[in-house]
Amino acid sequence: MDIADFIKAVSSFAWLVTIGLVALAVTRAARGKAIKRATTFVILMVVLSLILTVIGFGLVFLQADERGVVVSPYIPLGYRPEALGSGLHWIIPGETVTTYTISRQTYTMSIAQSEGDIYGDDSITARTADGQEIFVDASVIFSVNPVNIIDIHIAWQNRFTNELVRPQVRGIIRDAVSQYGVEEVVSTKRSELTESINVALAAKLEENGLILVDFVLRNITFSEAYSNSVEQKQIAEQQALQAELIVEQKRQEAEQARQEAQGLADAVVIAAEGEAEARLIQAEAEARALEMLAAVIRENPELLTYQYINKLSPNVDVMFLPSDAPFIFPLPDTLLP
Repeated sequence: MDIADFIKAVSSFAWLVTIGLVALAVTRAARGKAIKRATTFVILMVVLSLILTVIGFGLVFLQADERGVVVSPYIPLGYRPEALGSGLHWIIPGETVTTYTISRQTYTMSIAQSEGDIYGDDSITARTADGQEIFVDASVIFSVNPVNIIDIHIAWQNRFTNELVRPQVRGIIRDAVSQYGVEEVVSTKRSELTESINVALAAKLEENGLILVDFVLRNITFSEAYSNSVEQKQIAEQQALQAELIVEQKRQEAEQARQEAQGLADAVVIAAEGEAEARLIQAEAEARALEMLAAVIRENPELLTYQYINKLSPNVDVMFLPSDAPFIFPLPDTLLP
């Protein structure tokens, strides 16, 4: 309770006391008792009550976030040209003060029934450049410009929220949305859309004495038909992606199988090459051995005959003939009885 309200309360109490004293004086007079002193008290209380009433109606206390427009019948304009600031003020009885808050206010329009300033679906219906219908939830944070309190009072009084802010926001949002396609509104151009609305709304509110603190694009909802089409598109994209993943998986499996087959083929080739090289080395060794053997035989021709005879069965008895004899004859069977 501020001091102005306190004085008004005291004034009311004084009038109650005055009425009580009047009733007491009347009662005493009806009983034939002296009322001189009671009359004096009644007069004093009436005077005190009148003074308190005049003071109470002449004092106005404004909070720190309030400004007041004084409407006065004593001024040709009908109002004081300067608004009252916060604090205690004196006005002439007969003048009235209309107060306005300069603190920040938020006005919300939402598709949810209990979130907006108006109960029910209060979202903004807008149509994009490609003809799609969307529903926009938005909040506007604004305040009254203290410098323009008088102008606001003359032009709007306390109707500026519903008759200025609300229709301007809805109209500007519709105009801005119509410049973009539906895909741009919800993705690549959303921040640009919000900024364009912010600029246009700030200019319009400033023209009418208000200050735009912030514009919040809360949510965008699509029509049921478009939502279904988007859902089907997403499903198709997911299926296509899944198919691509399967193809990629099969390709990787095929590549793995090819690499394994290539590895086996390379192993076979390496083994074959190793075997061929081993055979080549063996053949070269055998050829070298034969060459050495041929050289030895050329130098020792009898060695071949010796090797031939040595390879014969030890059970065979032979006779040695001179080297120029071309035949080998068995020995006579001297061992027979």
